[in-house]
Amino acid sequence: QWLSYQQVLDRAEYLGSGLLYKGCKPSSDQFIGIFAQNRPEWIISELACYTYSMVVVPLYDTLGAEAIVYIVNKADISTVICDKPEKAESILEIYKQGKMPQLKTIILMDLFDDSLKEKGVTLGIEILHFQAVEALGRENYSKPIPPKPDDLCVVCFTSGTTGNPKGALLTHGNVVSNTAAFLKVIEVSCNVFLTVVRRVGFFQGDIKLLVDDMKALKPTIFPVVPRVLNRIYDKVKPLTQTRFKRLLLNVAVNRKLAEVKQGIIRNNSIWDKLIFSKFQQVTGGKLNLILTGAAPISPSILMFFRGVFGCHIVEAYGQTECTAGCTVTMPGDWNAGYVGPPLPCNIIKLEDVPEMNYFASDNTGEVCIKGTNVFKGYLKDPEKTAEALDNDGWLHTGDIGKWMPNNTLKIIDRKKNIFKLSQGEYIAPEKIENVYTRGPSVAQVFVHGDSLQSFLVGIVVPDEETLPALAENLGVKGSFEDLCKNSYFFHQVKYIYLHSELFTVENGLLTPTLKSRRTDLVKCFRSQIDALYASDM
Repeated sequence: QWLSYQQVLDRAEYLGSGLLYKGCKPSSDQFIGIFAQNRPEWIISELACYTYSMVVVPLYDTLGAEAIVYIVNKADISTVICDKPEKAESILEIYKQGKMPQLKTIILMDLFDDSLKEKGVTLGIEILHFQAVEALGRENYSKPIPPKPDDLCVVCFTSGTTGNPKGALLTHGNVVSNTAAFLKVIEVSCNVFLTVVRRVGFFQGDIKLLVDDMKALKPTIFPVVPRVLNRIYDKVKPLTQTRFKRLLLNVAVNRKLAEVKQGIIRNNSIWDKLIFSKFQQVTGGKLNLILTGAAPISPSILMFFRGVFGCHIVEAYGQTECTAGCTVTMPGDWNAGYVGPPLPCNIIKLEDVPEMNYFASDNTGEVCIKGTNVFKGYLKDPEKTAEALDNDGWLHTGDIGKWMPNNTLKIIDRKKNIFKLSQGEYIAPEKIENVYTRGPSVAQVFVHGDSLQSFLVGIVVPDEETLPALAENLGVKGSFEDLCKNSYFFHQVKYIYLHSELFTVENGLLTPTLKSRRTDLVKCFRSQIDALYASDM
């Protein structure tokens, strides 16, 4: 079911008018929390806020209850728009404990029972249905009060790998400049540019049905994190067990890549019809552009999918503090292993990091960004703001970059999570983790160090699909959990502990962008880490 642009605009104005009628102010001091999965009502809520100069503060259940309490209080949010009654229930329970005293109103997208409304009344919280607020706005309509470019647009709390989340302050100018810059880069592909102004589809809400949704929607643009592409790749490779199938796939990929190097991007070649069409149908078969980011992707996997999908695949780099991206590879660039040149909205410089032996004179150093997409600081946190933004307006990313001969940027290391061992050696654990995860039998790894210790220890989650085969070749038997406990697999590296359960967002060990929550991982594996260090005594 599709909503026209006019329908969306009308509903946004009605919802915004309804919020004003219920006491919200058309001001960049008015923060509205949105606690929902991606769905049309999320966008309508967002546009309602922007239409009347209010500020959106997204809330995520993946951050955990404590983080939601922290954000609501930090941003002084009195109105929260929820998708499901269960989330409203959880908010009421938190409110009941006296943890969010300023909360006044909950607006629910889905239908709910009268009992929930009565519970809210008992606690002093007004619970309204989304469409009821729209109806109020239709009856008490207010003309739009649009924001100015420098007005606050969204407070985007970063998930944070350590400590409490930080609220990045992004203006309308930040968002528009970053979006315009990206469109400027991809307009070299005319078909892709035309699709941008068409339609946006939402999944059903169940990640297990995502493939069904894509087959029905047939998207032309697919933003995706590398982890998803890695999983697709892992499913494709076992299909080429025989030497003949492996040879045929390699020939097909190489033939397609030969075309890509000539600037030919298509999915209707003889190789597509014979081999790749079944893979392309997984995403609906209409892709023009795949955009990947949020984490590094293996160059070999990127090149493989350029052949398989027969569409532009670009890799972006950035962070919340620069709105989204600051570099992106050019459509049609068939190389891999770097993240492209700077976007037109920002400039980039590399700054010396002498303790890690990186110097700008060698074209290496910390990536620093300056431009119209760079945020204004963190909400009510001048100390963290000063750490990220210097006096000249440069955003210090904490990532180590290298300028390539073709003037593109390559991310080679990480500065933010470095620590010093007892002998004075600086360690970047994420760099080591990236090396370990290249092994086919390693699903996840967490490397930990202590300034009082002279060596590193690690928690490794083996790959459940490949470990049994490896064990069989070595003559070791048992269940996956038994194999993880078997000393055979780590007797030569006594400072590694094998764990059988994946780190996930749900168990609090990964951020929503699938980065390790380092502080939480240390807490979770404190006893194992202590035991590993004790084993050296």
